[in-house]
Amino acid sequence: MKNDVSRRYYARIVMNIIYSAIITCLVEIFLVANISMLVRYLEEEGHQGRMIEAISGSQPLVVLIYVLFGILLFSGTLLFLQGPSIRYMNQISDAIQDLSEGNLNTTVEVVGDDEFSGMAANLNKMAEDIRRLMEKERESERTKNELITNVAHDLRTPLTSIIGYLELLERNPSLAPELQSKYIEIAYGKSKRLEKLIQDLFGFTKLNYGKIAMHVTQLDIVKLLGQLLEEAYPSFAQKGLSYDLQSNVPAKTITADGALLARLFDNLIGNAIKYGADGKRVLVQIRAEEEVVSVSVTNYGFVIPAEELPLIFNKFYRVEQSRSSSTGGTGLGLAIAKEIVEMHGGSIGVSSDLNGTVFTVKLQVHFDINKEHFDAID
Repeated sequence: MKNDVSRRYYARIVMNIIYSAIITCLVEIFLVANISMLVRYLEEEGHQGRMIEAISGSQPLVVLIYVLFGILLFSGTLLFLQGPSIRYMNQISDAIQDLSEGNLNTTVEVVGDDEFSGMAANLNKMAEDIRRLMEKERESERTKNELITNVAHDLRTPLTSIIGYLELLERNPSLAPELQSKYIEIAYGKSKRLEKLIQDLFGFTKLNYGKIAMHVTQLDIVKLLGQLLEEAYPSFAQKGLSYDLQSNVPAKTITADGALLARLFDNLIGNAIKYGADGKRVLVQIRAEEEVVSVSVTNYGFVIPAEELPLIFNKFYRVEQSRSSSTGGTGLGLAIAKEIVEMHGGSIGVSSDLNGTVFTVKLQVHFDINKEHFDAID
């Protein structure tokens, strides 16, 4: 690409030089021919004068004048032809200077379809990418404060319950064995929830702040999803659910971090099991194309309200209907899923209606870990 731009630029300069030379030669030939004819005509008519004598008797001077005029004409023509490119380059240079001074709202109007318009478009994209990075950095700073607040709340709630039940047991050693067992069971359940919250919190923090190194390999996504569904069979059976895996290809190799993808789809499958028990079935569909693989996980439980769909991937967000003690999660599972998808340069979306709640993940087949991925897959 870089070499192609250079070749096009040099070719443009060469063509402008050729055009300038042709125009200069034509004008010079026209002037020489017409001035010579004029001098001969005046001499034949008997007109004499100092100018005619000077022209007739000073051939070196005449040649010098022609040469100087030709140089000026060539230079003027070349500058005229190169003028738009020079002005465009100055605009691009000024924009680069503004960017270097921190003005990230600088843009260059894209005019035409040549190497300079390509440079302008790339410069605009670079400025947009820098703005996104800066916004992401500011969002990370805001996230830290939100994280502290939410973590304090979500940790305090189960801890308070655990401490309360343990204090009851300590102060009342003569409690009936049935009550003791009940309180111990509740405290144990709360402690398990606390453990899950801490695990999810550490996982999300590592993903969100780039503390996890990606180990990208070639893997068969159809096989991976089949294994995850088989491993989740006890959970399906416990909820009275069945599952169905459908794929338009028997196998599809993609470039990705296998461990992170396993966690991503494990979260989505677990979410479908947790909130789709009323539907009795979970459907996982794979649609593989040449450059993109789409995976959808559908459950047929309750419908998520439309106003809550844009918020569902926010950290610590839980749909109102999922906040019971039986199904309420940590509010980090889908946020973790989104982080993993974005680390792979993909996209994740959700839709929910009477036909089911569908989480759709789109991943690149040929993921390049060395590239920044600012634009999500449509």
